[in-house]
Amino acid sequence: MQTETDPVTVVQRQLDAYNAHDIDALMATYAENIELFEHPSKLLASGAAQVRERQAARLQEPNIHAALNSRMVMGNVVIDQETVTRTFPEGPGRIELMAIYEVQQGKIAKAWFLFGPKTLEVKS
Repeated sequence: MQTETDPVTVVQRQLDAYNAHDIDALMATYAENIELFEHPSKLLASGAAQVRERQAARLQEPNIHAALNSRMVMGNVVIDQETVTRTFPEGPGRIELMAIYEVQQGKIAKAWFLFGPKTLEVKS
Protein backbone atom coordinates (compact mmCIF):
# COMPACT_ATOMS: atom_id res chain seq x y z
CA MET A 1 0.00 0.00 0.00
CA GLN A 2 1.36 3.39 -1.00
CA THR A 3 1.13 6.41 1.27
CA GLU A 4 1.65 10.14 0.69
CA THR A 5 5.30 9.75 1.78
CA ASP A 6 5.98 6.60 -0.25
CA PRO A 7 8.93 7.28 -2.62
CA VAL A 8 6.92 6.38 -5.74
CA THR A 9 4.04 8.64 -4.70
CA VAL A 10 6.41 11.55 -3.96
CA VAL A 11 8.24 11.22 -7.29
CA GLN A 12 4.96 10.90 -9.22
CA ARG A 13 3.63 14.08 -7.53
CA GLN A 14 6.86 15.80 -8.56
CA LEU A 15 6.43 14.67 -12.20
CA ASP A 16 2.76 15.71 -12.23
CA ALA A 17 3.60 19.17 -10.81
CA TYR A 18 6.40 19.62 -13.37
CA ASN A 19 4.04 18.77 -16.24
CA ALA A 20 1.35 21.08 -14.80
CA HIS A 21 3.93 23.92 -14.61
CA ASP A 22 3.00 24.29 -10.92
CA ILE A 23 6.13 25.57 -9.14
CA ASP A 24 4.57 25.52 -5.66
CA ALA A 25 3.39 21.91 -5.97
CA LEU A 26 6.78 20.97 -7.42
CA MET A 27 8.69 22.59 -4.56
CA ALA A 28 6.43 20.85 -2.04
CA THR A 29 7.97 17.52 -3.14
CA TYR A 30 11.53 18.66 -2.36
CA ALA A 31 13.35 18.75 0.97
CA GLU A 32 14.52 22.19 2.12
CA ASN A 33 18.15 21.08 1.58
CA ILE A 34 17.49 19.46 -1.83
CA GLU A 35 20.53 18.93 -4.06
CA LEU A 36 20.39 18.42 -7.83
CA PHE A 37 23.33 16.91 -9.68
CA GLU A 38 24.35 16.11 -13.20
CA HIS A 39 25.44 12.50 -12.69
CA PRO A 40 27.70 11.61 -11.06
CA SER A 41 28.68 14.66 -8.98
CA LYS A 42 28.35 18.01 -10.80
CA LEU A 43 26.19 20.14 -8.48
CA LEU A 44 23.45 21.95 -10.44
CA ALA A 45 21.54 23.49 -7.53
CA SER A 46 21.61 23.27 -3.75
CA GLY A 47 18.80 24.25 -1.39
CA ALA A 48 15.18 25.08 -2.06
CA ALA A 49 15.84 28.68 -3.20
CA GLN A 50 18.33 27.65 -5.92
CA VAL A 51 16.13 24.76 -7.05
CA ARG A 52 13.05 27.02 -7.20
CA GLU A 53 14.94 29.52 -9.37
CA ARG A 54 16.18 26.76 -11.70
CA GLN A 55 12.81 25.03 -11.99
CA ALA A 56 10.80 28.25 -12.33
CA ALA A 57 12.90 29.17 -15.38
CA ARG A 58 12.23 25.74 -16.91
CA LEU A 59 8.50 25.94 -16.26
CA GLN A 60 8.30 29.20 -18.23
CA GLU A 61 8.83 27.17 -21.41
CA PRO A 62 5.31 26.68 -22.82
CA ASN A 63 6.08 23.26 -24.31
CA ILE A 64 7.92 21.73 -21.33
CA HIS A 65 6.72 18.21 -20.63
CA ALA A 66 8.34 15.06 -19.23
CA ALA A 67 6.98 11.77 -20.57
CA LEU A 68 7.71 8.83 -18.28
CA ASN A 69 9.06 5.91 -20.30
CA SER A 70 9.90 3.58 -17.42
CA ARG A 71 10.38 3.56 -13.67
CA MET A 72 12.42 1.36 -11.31
CA VAL A 73 12.24 1.43 -7.53
CA MET A 74 14.49 0.04 -4.84
CA GLY A 75 13.77 1.12 -1.29
CA ASN A 76 13.85 4.92 -1.14
CA VAL A 77 15.41 5.33 -4.61
CA VAL A 78 13.26 5.89 -7.70
CA ILE A 79 14.81 5.89 -11.18
CA ASP A 80 12.80 7.37 -14.03
CA GLN A 81 13.62 7.20 -17.74
CA GLU A 82 11.97 10.16 -19.43
CA THR A 83 11.69 11.97 -22.72
CA VAL A 84 11.54 15.69 -22.00
CA THR A 85 10.09 18.09 -24.55
CA ARG A 86 11.36 21.64 -24.11
CA THR A 87 12.69 24.75 -25.82
CA PHE A 88 16.49 24.78 -26.00
CA PRO A 89 18.46 27.94 -26.89
CA GLU A 90 18.74 26.53 -30.42
CA GLY A 91 15.01 25.76 -30.67
CA PRO A 92 12.31 23.28 -29.61
CA GLY A 93 13.14 19.61 -29.26
CA ARG A 94 13.44 16.61 -26.97
CA ILE A 95 16.07 15.12 -24.70
CA GLU A 96 16.34 11.65 -23.25
CA LEU A 97 16.92 11.71 -19.50
CA MET A 98 17.50 9.36 -16.59
CA ALA A 99 16.55 10.81 -13.21
CA ILE A 100 17.58 9.15 -9.95
CA TYR A 101 15.63 10.41 -6.94
CA GLU A 102 16.53 9.72 -3.31
CA VAL A 103 13.48 10.21 -1.09
CA GLN A 104 13.93 10.81 2.63
CA GLN A 105 11.09 11.46 5.08
CA GLY A 106 8.55 11.93 2.28
CA LYS A 107 10.58 14.50 0.31
CA ILE A 108 13.09 14.31 -2.54
CA ALA A 109 16.43 14.96 -0.83
CA LYS A 110 18.77 14.43 -3.80
CA ALA A 111 18.40 13.93 -7.53
CA TRP A 112 20.93 12.97 -10.18
CA PHE A 113 20.31 13.46 -13.90
CA LEU A 114 21.95 11.67 -16.82
CA PHE A 115 21.32 13.57 -20.03
CA GLY A 116 21.03 11.57 -23.22
CA PRO A 117 20.74 12.58 -26.85
CA LYS A 118 19.05 15.85 -27.75
CA THR A 119 16.86 15.98 -30.85
CA LEU A 120 15.77 19.31 -32.32
CA GLU A 121 12.49 19.63 -34.21
CA VAL A 122 12.98 19.85 -37.94
CA LYS A 123 11.31 22.91 -39.43
CA SER A 124 9.46 22.24 -42.67
